[in-house]
Amino acid sequence: MTDDLPPVFRRVLIKLSGEAFGPGGKNGISLEETLAVSAQIKRIVAKKVEVAIVVGGGNLLRGAQFSAGLNTIKAATADYMGMIATVMNGLALQDSLESLDVPTRLMSAITMERVAESYIRRRAIRHLEKGRVVILAGGTGNPFVTTDTAAALRGRELGVDVVMKATRVDGVYTADPEKDPYAERYEHLTYKKVLDDRLQVMDISAFEQCMQARLPILVFNYKRDNSIERAVAGKSQGTLITAE
Repeated sequence: MTDDLPPVFRRVLIKLSGEAFGPGGKNGISLEETLAVSAQIKRIVAKKVEVAIVVGGGNLLRGAQFSAGLNTIKAATADYMGMIATVMNGLALQDSLESLDVPTRLMSAITMERVAESYIRRRAIRHLEKGRVVILAGGTGNPFVTTDTAAALRGRELGVDVVMKATRVDGVYTADPEKDPYAERYEHLTYKKVLDDRLQVMDISAFEQCMQARLPILVFNYKRDNSIERAVAGKSQGTLITAE
């Protein structure tokens, strides 16, 4: 039972890609999927874990989808559109959590004062200390930067114990497990091993941020039952990446 698993991390940053909100790999927002993630988050908040969440927007729009074709939309504009999509997911997650009586604050790196607070580091930390889930949308507010990098930067700023990258794959493998049936999962990796073997964990800018700060990265499958609670308790079936 996950209720018997005490948390080993007290302040975490969870990076949720847009697919966590999508209806079975399709575009759009699934209330069922969003509620399922929210229910897990509620359970770790009940254990006094401070939670920040960086949300992606790929279920609604990816800036890269405009990189080919007529080039009518500039790359920077496309990236801003993608950042706005993350705010939409953030709003859905906020209301979903609050429907479960979980206090939240949605903070955006792009100013949208009618729907979200502007991201200010000290204010975000104060929200965490008060037990509020801080949902971080809008990436870093800059184009040409991934949400992976936003997660690494916010993780460093907020002083979290671990960056938890929630994916549909249960960790880092020797090869793509969806293509290679003989791929093997690593339970633990060092930053050096990841670089030496060119393993795909997150984009290199994000990875270097975590490595410089010696900030652990946990890659795990959020779709598994109670996966977020188990990850916070150090019982994840994913891959933990540390300095040693």
